[in-house]
Amino acid sequence: MLSLTNEYALRAAVYLAQHGTDGPVPGRHIAKELGIPPNYLSSILRSLVRVGVLQASPGKSGGFRMARSAKEIRLCEVLAPFEPVLGVHQGCPFGNAVCSDSDPCSGHDRWKRVKREFERFLMDTTVYDVSIQKQDRGSGSQRRRKRT
Repeated sequence: MLSLTNEYALRAAVYLAQHGTDGPVPGRHIAKELGIPPNYLSSILRSLVRVGVLQASPGKSGGFRMARSAKEIRLCEVLAPFEPVLGVHQGCPFGNAVCSDSDPCSGHDRWKRVKREFERFLMDTTVYDVSIQKQDRGSGSQRRRKRT
């Protein structure tokens, strides 16, 4: 469901939420850590700066950091520069020339539900939500002490 560009944008945002709290992180460092081609990532990071998801600091000690708290940045904002507006009809993903609510293909209704749920996830989920480690969630997954 995600293009490679979208995946890289999300991975970079999550990485910065996890590692960018002490100062800007150089783009080449992010690219190396995530295994993303540096020039490709550079273009993605510039797009995220343009839409206000990231801030860029120029210079030798410069780099990127979240423009706001990761708790405030929704995944749909991270994907916005690379995807059409959510909810816009993109045509039939199965290649049918005629497919709409009034004249649906055989997969239309099920795909519409999946797409709606995916869009809801992107709009309701923040970068923070997907960047916290499992042990930080307080889900009771902590190890219990053995009684002696």
